[in-house]
Amino acid sequence: MPPITASIALGSICLAIWLYLFLLHGEFWRIRIRQEPGPVSPVRVIAIIPARNEADVIGRSVRSLLAQTAVDLSIILVDDHSTDSTADVARQAARDYAAEDRLTIVSAPPLPEGWTGKLWAAQQGIELARKHRPDFILLTDADVEHSSESVASLVAIAEAGKYDLTSYMVKLECRTIPEHLLIPAFVYFFFQLYPPQWIRNARSSIAGAAGGCMLVRPEALQRANAMYSLRNEIIDDCALAKRIKKSGCDIWLGPTDSARSIRPYASFGEIERMIARSAFNQLRHSFLLLTAAVLGLLLTYVLPVTLLFTPAWPFGVAACALMFATYYPMVLFYRLSLLWTLTLPFAAVVYLGATVHSALRYWTGRGGEWKGRAQDQKANGVPHA
Repeated sequence: MPPITASIALGSICLAIWLYLFLLHGEFWRIRIRQEPGPVSPVRVIAIIPARNEADVIGRSVRSLLAQTAVDLSIILVDDHSTDSTADVARQAARDYAAEDRLTIVSAPPLPEGWTGKLWAAQQGIELARKHRPDFILLTDADVEHSSESVASLVAIAEAGKYDLTSYMVKLECRTIPEHLLIPAFVYFFFQLYPPQWIRNARSSIAGAAGGCMLVRPEALQRANAMYSLRNEIIDDCALAKRIKKSGCDIWLGPTDSARSIRPYASFGEIERMIARSAFNQLRHSFLLLTAAVLGLLLTYVLPVTLLFTPAWPFGVAACALMFATYYPMVLFYRLSLLWTLTLPFAAVVYLGATVHSALRYWTGRGGEWKGRAQDQKANGVPHA
């Protein structure tokens, strides 16, 4: 095929991809902040925080939960074999807030085979919470700081839509240059994989949630047989959402600026390791899916820029315009300059490298490394087809 014809063919494919993503992929790129007033009737919420070596952030998280309005909220912190002062810092935070009676700290039993640490810790909290018969259970991370109306708003969304699982994609820390380059892209790619509009649609099989802030009805957890059925999942939030939706329940996911992660990522390496922890698990440990993902990232995010320097440049211009137009709402959400929109192809290359790195870590027995544990390990030495 002549070079000009080949470039035009590639340009046509590239533009078709972006027309599909822009017009037909659940409007994943739109940022709709839904903020509801608190519930009218009294609601009891028990927040469960699995925590392992989180002394640097747990105090702020606990204080923010104790400051919630319009809901009756208590906290169960499950200390997952921390070697730092996580429990002491949490206890002091409750003491400073004169709310020691609303914080229960339990130590997770030894981790049994076949469980990930976070899910095992969460299971201990759920079992204890059920004894108190709450209206909702809030599964939240130790590094998430909530505004005073955050949980009440989430409860109001759940009640208004009769959702069994309601999840906020919390706003991630975005202050350093590496964070500016890669954190908005992280949320953008997540919503591309799990368009919130499709998640909320009961007729769609797409299910997703953000583990930092998930409000669940206890009966939905019981119906889905969570957490036991998910005990070895690495991407546990989306697995839980899928399980709950499959059981016939309704779920909701949306972005928010009323809850945010306070865990900083000061370097590219820290963010890359965060991505690599679960990327190959997302691809079901499949070499074929890994190959398809690499080719897809190149075709979707790198090729449009390359086409600008070929006879098919009009296709490149159109594809780049659509690509940057879909990314701009996320850049705006993170209050960054419009110019950061142009960095999306670079971010895609970093995510491509992290995905390959994730596969290599899995094949060398270091998959899913987090807090000193490798939780995503291959059963044998042969990569999956």
